[in-house]
Amino acid sequence: MRWVNRQVRRSDRVLLGAVPILLLVLLYLTIAAQRHAVNPADKILPLPAGMARAVSTLLFVPDQLTGKLLFWADTWASLERLGIGLGIATLSALLLGLVLGVLPPVRATLGPLVTGIAVIPPIALLPILFIALGLGETAKIALIVIGIAPVMVRDIAAHVAALPSEQLIKAQTLGASSWQIMIRVALPQAMPRLLQAVRLALGPAWVFLISAEAIASDVGLGYRIFLVRRYLSMDVIIPYVAWIAVLAIVMDATLALLSQRLFPWAHGAGH
Repeated sequence: MRWVNRQVRRSDRVLLGAVPILLLVLLYLTIAAQRHAVNPADKILPLPAGMARAVSTLLFVPDQLTGKLLFWADTWASLERLGIGLGIATLSALLLGLVLGVLPPVRATLGPLVTGIAVIPPIALLPILFIALGLGETAKIALIVIGIAPVMVRDIAAHVAALPSEQLIKAQTLGASSWQIMIRVALPQAMPRLLQAVRLALGPAWVFLISAEAIASDVGLGYRIFLVRRYLSMDVIIPYVAWIAVLAIVMDATLALLSQRLFPWAHGAGH
């Protein structure tokens, strides 16, 4: 049997997916052990025991100034910013995507503007946002929204515009107005695509969040990473990066499961 025709069972997918990760961890441990054998004070590639000691302080020992557990305070602050930014971007993508996709005059009017905003590197707008909105939470959330919303809007609008014309004709034949077509025909078919767009936007959203926190913040995962880098504290940076990866994976898996449960008709067999 050709490899292109081989289907992998769900249980085997987990095993196969874990193999590269385990190999990468093993490679890291091997190189780190070799470096520490030469220099026990090496800070570039800390051993797991060193990372556990460093992170345990942030996990369980309250900060002397704030009285908070810094690890959880950083996590909550970042997730709150990310959640608000994703929420605003998702709602904007759904509303604007439906309008642009269903109504050709609106698409012709606003389409170029959305495209223009989408191709601007969001990081380049960060100084403008900080000057215009200040160094508070608004600028950080705005960067996430500006960074991912235009791309999501374009994706949803293109998906809705590509719906079979027969569906629109049948709906109009039955007397549906433009608003009813948008709600009854386009919206149900756009929802699975919207969840997929959110999944694809998670990576960029984290990038914009970390960038904003690194420049102007006093709490957050990105803030902590860039704060301790001046001390070469890789025993804190690596666990924080790994934690961000875990959070992102959990969010992606949750969205994928939600899409399969709510819209099974949008997922083919074997997915």
